Amino acid sequence: MSAYVPPSQHRSLRACMVCSIVQPASKFRSMGCPNCEEFLELAGHDESIQDCTSQVFEGLVTLSDPSASWVAKWQRLDGYQPGVYAVKVVGLLPPDVVDTVEAAGVKYIPRDGTSMDEVQ
Repeated sequence: MSAYVPPSQHRSLRACMVCSIVQPASKFRSMGCPNCEEFLELAGHDESIQDCTSQVFEGLVTLSDPSASWVAKWQRLDGYQPGVYAVKVVGLLPPDVVDTVEAAGVKYIPRDGTSMDEVQ
């Protein structure tokens, strides 16, 4: 499967607020998030996509082998699927989604540069 996004779809790109993978909204709708689908359940749920992804992000990193990449370690992406990731994702998950993420054993660290201590 190709990760190519035609220029006409660039405005529909969204970044997951948990793992920061970037893909078109239509892909989140049809397949969900390749890293977080197990607990976010985005596929087919437009409201969840709006709550858990953001259209506002900065920088892009393409990872073909996240387990061997120093950039993946620096961005806390090691262990994720190969793909295109945002360096910074603007937005915060709703508190109930944060609870769901942490109940799944994933420590939620906002990808917008803030820490949860600053938010609470």
